[in-house]
Amino acid sequence: MSNKFKGTLFVLICVALWALIPVVAKLGQASLDNHQFLFWSSLVSLIVLSITAVIKGDMSELGSYSLKEWLYYAFLGLLGTYIYYLFLYLGYAKAVGMEVLVIQYTWPIFILVLSLFILKEQLTIRKTIAIALGFVGVMLVLTKGEFENVQLNNLTVISLVAAGSFCFALFSVLSKNIKRRAPLVVISIYFLSATLASLISMLYFSEFAIPSSAEIMPILLNGIFVNGFSYLFWLMALRSAEASYLAPFTFITPVLSAIYLIVFFDEPMLGIYLVGLACVIVGGLVNSLGASKKA
Repeated sequence: MSNKFKGTLFVLICVALWALIPVVAKLGQASLDNHQFLFWSSLVSLIVLSITAVIKGDMSELGSYSLKEWLYYAFLGLLGTYIYYLFLYLGYAKAVGMEVLVIQYTWPIFILVLSLFILKEQLTIRKTIAIALGFVGVMLVLTKGEFENVQLNNLTVISLVAAGSFCFALFSVLSKNIKRRAPLVVISIYFLSATLASLISMLYFSEFAIPSSAEIMPILLNGIFVNGFSYLFWLMALRSAEASYLAPFTFITPVLSAIYLIVFFDEPMLGIYLVGLACVIVGGLVNSLGASKKA
């Protein structure tokens, strides 16, 4: 199995899991606010990933980590597992969801730009076309073909969502350079950082709250898979392929989110969704076939 194929497989698993974010966020915030939901989800991720690392015998690697590595991984955790989701959940709570989703999925574009400067990856016509098709597909799905509906009225909140998207892109690009043998340990540190940061922000900006019985399952699903093991697959994808190669595949996420919303919340299925999905698929094919031909 080639590295490109592995990277594609891992990123598609991430796509399937990340597409559940609107569902678990909607179900998991019935009574909790964004600070509380993020804290409980991060805590679940920390516990599950740490226990898995212990069972695998990977935790022994912690003894070889320098203070510089600890601080670096904690910093990455703040970028990709705390700031990104804190601003994203704030956006869903305070702004129009469609506008938030459009801005949220600027992070693959940020990845493309950052990978040129930080990772010294090459910008090709195929990558540019793939990114453009992916973004057009997302816009078609989220606006239902009516682009004038995206007015970005709440600029403060929308700007924070954009800042969070940039943070996740920076987190992804910087995580590509991590060469540690046991990624589960590194990701556990990510979520340790997120848990401590979300605890502080919850106590300062909100209050401690116990999830209701209806919120427990979404929190577990979010903590274990959507925001938990998905990071393991994302790190493995970044280790297997170029960040700019992986970025266009992530545009499938909001399209799949629309399908999940149709299935779980009986939202109408529109023909424009199929057009958007076609753009995303063509963009992914342009990107992947170009890479395969080069290889």
